[in-house]
Amino acid sequence: MSVGVIMLCHTAFDRAAEVARFWAEGGSPVVIHVDKRVGAAAFQAFRSGLADVSDVAFSERHVCEWGTFGLVAATLAAARQLLDQHPDLSHVYLASGSCMPLRPHAELVSYLADQSGTDFIESVTTKDVQWIVDGLEIERFTLRFPFPFRKRRALFDGYVRLQRRLGLRRRIPQGLEPHLGSQWWCLTRRTLLSILDDPKRPVYDRYFRRVWIPDESYFQTLARLYSTRIESRSLTLSKFDMHGRPHMFYDDHLQLLKRSDCFVARKIWPHAEKLYQTFLSPAFAGAERAEPNPGKIDRLFAQTVERQRQGRAGLYMQSRYPAEDRENGKTAAPYSIFHGFSDLFEDFPSWLAKSVGGRVHGHLYAADRAEFAGGEPVFNGGLSASAALRNYDPRAFLTSLIWNTRGERQVFQFSPRDSQDCNRFIAHDPNAQISVISGSWAVPLFRRQESFSAIRAEAARLQQIELKHLKLLRDVPTKARVRIWTMAEFLENPMENLQTIIDDINPRAPRRLTEAPRIVDLDGFGQFLQNLKNQGMQPSVMGEFPVTHDWRPQGRPSGRPYLVK
Repeated sequence: MSVGVIMLCHTAFDRAAEVARFWAEGGSPVVIHVDKRVGAAAFQAFRSGLADVSDVAFSERHVCEWGTFGLVAATLAAARQLLDQHPDLSHVYLASGSCMPLRPHAELVSYLADQSGTDFIESVTTKDVQWIVDGLEIERFTLRFPFPFRKRRALFDGYVRLQRRLGLRRRIPQGLEPHLGSQWWCLTRRTLLSILDDPKRPVYDRYFRRVWIPDESYFQTLARLYSTRIESRSLTLSKFDMHGRPHMFYDDHLQLLKRSDCFVARKIWPHAEKLYQTFLSPAFAGAERAEPNPGKIDRLFAQTVERQRQGRAGLYMQSRYPAEDRENGKTAAPYSIFHGFSDLFEDFPSWLAKSVGGRVHGHLYAADRAEFAGGEPVFNGGLSASAALRNYDPRAFLTSLIWNTRGERQVFQFSPRDSQDCNRFIAHDPNAQISVISGSWAVPLFRRQESFSAIRAEAARLQQIELKHLKLLRDVPTKARVRIWTMAEFLENPMENLQTIIDDINPRAPRRLTEAPRIVDLDGFGQFLQNLKNQGMQPSVMGEFPVTHDWRPQGRPSGRPYLVK
């Protein structure tokens, strides 16, 4: 049992030379194809560096533009040379210059001996392929592709549109059923010779010369005609990202590559010194391994692709700034908003900080400045308290605040007097917990000493703002966790209501509140609301307050919050 290796190279020739020596020293003859676009000096240097290795040869050179027949022609030429020069070969392994053996050469030879007569080539019909990302499936076999995709993209796309408009279709040669798969295969001598010597090969070559990316379909299709036993999988570990580009392996992937149990990996970073030193070392021998099983690490690659597609929840940056409602999570962590509480309770942020243990801010969207905890002018991540900077992008201000403080719950105050520009974003954020005491904005007006006509106008303005906010919070698309009380309902049992909110913030610490925040003096507040009514303004969001010195409603059952989302 002996295995020959074809290497397709176009760059990083020093690393390709190391790999070629590894194969040759293990007993496998190697034929190397170098892209014809490589300069003569670089090619000669590469060739001279391997002149002392008798089992390494170089094949006729072809131009290997991605997606064209050049790669197939190069492989055919190298395969013919390898089989003619080494008639004792039982298998041929196709690899690239950036591939690296992951297991000792003897293990590959032993494995193929146990699988005598088996061709290892991924080969599936187009309807079964799930990894096509360009939109061309069966059309890659029924349309013509005379223009290179990367260099002549406009001509490529235009010619595809023209053929579709005119209804042009190519006839697939009789007897062929197009198959697709990885271009990195290991074929038996019998199957490969059958492909090379087939009398119809000129017909097949002429057809595949205008197929798009024929290196993923030529051998995969023709092997089905001649092979007696196909294992539709590759012995080479090759993973792709969401754009169809191969993942690059670096030094920190060492343990990952060992776990795969594959014989070869592609694509290796040329400067991954640890990988080359480890896997190409004559003394390297991993644990006893048998069947190559890339499935053991598929979950990690699936997570990588998902992370690349969706990004990290709550992270926005120049390279990834998704449109609103298309984010992978609007913010990075849960946070809480207390709407109206700081108007009803004295020094509420300080009391709340003792009760929940998180970072409790004042009104982050206040008109004059962002009231960071402790009065800081600059917060984590360089966030400025400047209202002008914050208002330039209120959404980015919030997402940056939450991202920069991951691991510590952020809590802040809110009222109709604050900027409302971020309300919709917050209402649609599942990480937001919003507690509302509607109508409490009237308390500062009640205590204000100025003309009642000005107070009445301000009350009407604030009520309209709050009504819009409440409507948004009650809307169907709202995903935030929202609890709403009227001011009168909340004051019927403030400790129970506060306990409910604290339990939501920290459900794993079910301790009862022992200290209540101090409620501001509300004597005469009912008469104040009546005066607003007498002036023609109808307060509708506070609940029912009696026109007496006693601000507590009488003769009513205990109020309860209602959960919106």
